[in-house]
Amino acid sequence: MLRRPEGAVLLSTRPPGKAYEGWWEFPGGKIEAHETPEQALIRECQEEIGIQVLRLAFAWTIGHAYPHAEVSLHFYWVTEWSGMPRPIEGQQLLWVAADEAWPYPILPATNPLLPRIRNYKA
Repeated sequence: MLRRPEGAVLLSTRPPGKAYEGWWEFPGGKIEAHETPEQALIRECQEEIGIQVLRLAFAWTIGHAYPHAEVSLHFYWVTEWSGMPRPIEGQQLLWVAADEAWPYPILPATNPLLPRIRNYKA
């Protein structure tokens, strides 16, 4: 979860052709067999939004059962990066401040975490 110093976090829509196309999520993606969750996040941020992650910190891991798959999601705070996030995969990007409404629809696995994310104190 990319987080600016004032607390805004970056959300992106799921790209065309993927399950839950157009739903909002945090940038990131599948962990390849040879990767740690941290390595996957760094690679996915480069591939999806064109940034180089410089600082990250583990937040939590949750499991969720979707109709098409069971997933284990590893959330990290990304608080330092180089480059300007841009929509490389045709998705939309949106910075959401702590006092703003979340965009919808948001992925079901992420929805219960929104209060934790909003109330996070660095």
